[in-house]
Amino acid sequence: MALSSGAGSSSMSDQHESLEAGPHPAPIAVIGAGFSGTMAAIQLLARLPPHQSVLLCERAERFGSGRAYATGNPDHLLNVRAANMSAYPDRPSHFEDWLSKIAAGEAGTGAGNPAIGQGHVGIWRTPAGTFAARGLYGDYLAALLTEAVTGGSTPRLHLINDMIIDLVPDEDRLVMVAEGGRRVDVAGAVLAMGNLALPQEPESRFRGDPWKPEHDARLHPDHPVLIIGTGLSMVDAVISLRRQGFRGQIIALSRRGQIPAVHVRAAPWPRPDFTAAETRSITQLLARIRREVASAAEARIAWHGVIDALRPVTDALWLGLPPADQARFLRHLRPFWDTHRHRSAPPTGAAIADEIEAGSLQVLAGKLVAIEDQTGEARVTYRPRGASEPRTLGVQRIFDVRGVGRVADTTDPLLRNLIGRGLVRAGPFGLGLAVRPDLTVLGASDTAARLWTLGPLLRGAYWECTAVPDIRNQAVDLARSVAAAQEPSASLEPSAQA
Repeated sequence: MALSSGAGSSSMSDQHESLEAGPHPAPIAVIGAGFSGTMAAIQLLARLPPHQSVLLCERAERFGSGRAYATGNPDHLLNVRAANMSAYPDRPSHFEDWLSKIAAGEAGTGAGNPAIGQGHVGIWRTPAGTFAARGLYGDYLAALLTEAVTGGSTPRLHLINDMIIDLVPDEDRLVMVAEGGRRVDVAGAVLAMGNLALPQEPESRFRGDPWKPEHDARLHPDHPVLIIGTGLSMVDAVISLRRQGFRGQIIALSRRGQIPAVHVRAAPWPRPDFTAAETRSITQLLARIRREVASAAEARIAWHGVIDALRPVTDALWLGLPPADQARFLRHLRPFWDTHRHRSAPPTGAAIADEIEAGSLQVLAGKLVAIEDQTGEARVTYRPRGASEPRTLGVQRIFDVRGVGRVADTTDPLLRNLIGRGLVRAGPFGLGLAVRPDLTVLGASDTAARLWTLGPLLRGAYWECTAVPDIRNQAVDLARSVAAAQEPSASLEPSAQA
């Protein structure tokens, strides 16, 4: 099931309107309807006054899934176990229960995963846990959103299918401006745009869209393609290319040439009791983690258990490091952390391992230097890691999946307008937005303008802020913060900092 723009949505026309009805306050806008925006909207409905509505704004046709969960490829699997993917922190089995109902609905149809011989297509039960297709998770979110739109005698959640390009202060509220021209008064707004696009540089006419592989259905089987980046998105790109029938050589390039580790069944490891000195030094912290991994190995426990034990305290560890040590982590250690922390589902990891062993996927470590378009191909120059001389590749298509963009570099029109007006500013290292502990967004003068954020736009201020288990908690905290700001005596000035 997909909640499309036709369900409970409104298009934008060139008008300025207020959605207040009598004494009722202006609505709260949520901009972006992926997981972050969907759960922010649902949690807001539970905490705002019953007469205040929520506007969920999304430029894509489908609400509730975002780019991550909009895929229809059943081989694109979540990289988190289903047991940890509930949308609600107080109902940890919610997603697993939903999956069970879906699987039961198709029992006896013969549809099954060849690895287990039973169950629903897109649900993989492995020794490391159950992993679901990302498209199924998109259906799950759409079901939650449909319930929120249609529930209650008076609908309070309204979908707006347009791109929001500006938020303009007007006395005690904001005027939300859409690309289609419509202007709506709102009492505040939640910025939930998810991952920002990374600039596609160097430019090339041979660049393809890794999220729309059907656009490259005519790839020549004897000419290689290049994937820039070797993280989880590279894994998805390889899976997509193979599913569409491409049988040629795939080359993946990143600075370190590291690919994601794979989930295994690992016994839990106790959370380390870090000393004060260890929490203030990235060198000492890393040394302690390595000692923990060594101790786990002696006890025949995989390192995965040690990394998982750090999850509840990762943000505290990040915030405890001096900025110079945070910068060292970003510069030198982040690729190692990402490949160990953000792991592949076992079926996906096995597919990638088979590709590498067969030689059909070649993973290179090196720095991209230049791309030169030629007749029929792109000539890609890169410098192998540790080498002084560059090398050149000829490829028929380039898929850039290096990661996400920074707020400091973004071309997103809404963020650029808000930055230009001083309503928001980039946070630590330019990665995300500057925020208070209550998720209020700070402007150029450290004042707030009735804006909040969650999810990837918190990068830098926090570290573990992009996965479902993190965002579902943020959505609850944000909804409380927004609801508190609607109180008549509420203040958004610095003195109200949490």
